[in-house]
Amino acid sequence: GSSGSRLISGNHPLYSKAEAVVRDFHKAEAALIFNSGYDANLGLLSAILQRGDYIFYDQNVHASIRDGIRLGGAKAYKFAHNDLESLKKKIRQVLQGANPQEGEIYVITESVFSMEGDGPDLGLLAAFCGDHGYRLIVDEAHAAGILGPAGRGEVAGQKWQNVVFARLITFGKSLGCHGAAVLGSTSLREYLINFSRSLIYTTALPPAGLMAILRGYEWMQGAPGEAARGALRQNIQLFTSLVVDLGLSEYMLPAKAAVRCCEIGGNTKVKSLSAEL
Repeated sequence: GSSGSRLISGNHPLYSKAEAVVRDFHKAEAALIFNSGYDANLGLLSAILQRGDYIFYDQNVHASIRDGIRLGGAKAYKFAHNDLESLKKKIRQVLQGANPQEGEIYVITESVFSMEGDGPDLGLLAAFCGDHGYRLIVDEAHAAGILGPAGRGEVAGQKWQNVVFARLITFGKSLGCHGAAVLGSTSLREYLINFSRSLIYTTALPPAGLMAILRGYEWMQGAPGEAARGALRQNIQLFTSLVVDLGLSEYMLPAKAAVRCCEIGGNTKVKSLSAEL
C-alpha cells in the first residue's frame, strides 16, 4: 500500500543522508523530510493534536498551520499578532476552571511571517512556554537560510532552543528546491513516521529532489551561500534607506528579514496603485 511504499522510499540512503545533513545543520536532535511545507504543517499538527489538548496560535499564521489545526483534535484559540501579553491573557481565560493536566498545551507561531515579514520575540516566548511546560512550535520557513549563523534560522543555537518542541523549515524559499522538514526529538520523528498521514499516504521525494536538497545545503554552508546572504543584507539595507528617502516609512510594517509589507489600506487605493505600478 501507500504507507509501505512511503516507508521503503524513506529508507533510501539519500533520505537518511539528507535528513542527517538537515538535522546537523539546524542543530536538531532529528529531522523528518516532507514533500512540502504545507504537507509538513498538515502532517505535524493533525498527528500530534489530540482531544483534551489545547493549541494557541498567532492570528496571522500560515494557512497550512490553520488547516493542520483543523484536522487535529485539540481545542484551538488565536491570540493577537506577536503579542505575548495577549497570549498570556488568552491562556488564563481558556484554562480558568479547566484541568490542563488532561492534555498538552501547544503554542505555535512563525519566526518570520510570510506576509508581514515580522515576527515575535522568540526568546521571551520560549521563556514563557518553558516556565509553564507548554510545547512551543516555530515555523521557520522564511528564516531558514537567511537568519542565524550560516542561515540556520532564528532558533538554532539559542540557549532556549531545547524549549522548542518542533520547528518547521522549507527548502522552497532560500534553497530554491522542493520539500520541507520537521525538526524535533527522535521520539517525535518516530511518532510522525507512524501517524502523520501527509507523510505516509503520498509518494516520497525522488532521488533528484533529495540530491537538490543536499547540494543546496552544501552551497548554503560554503562561501557562495555566505556571499549570497551578504548581498541580501545589502539589498535589505538599500531598500530600507530608499523607503526613508521616499517618505514611505509610515506605510511599511516592521520586518525581520527579506519579506517586506507595504500596507496601503482600502481596495480602491490598492487597485489604483497596482495599476500605476
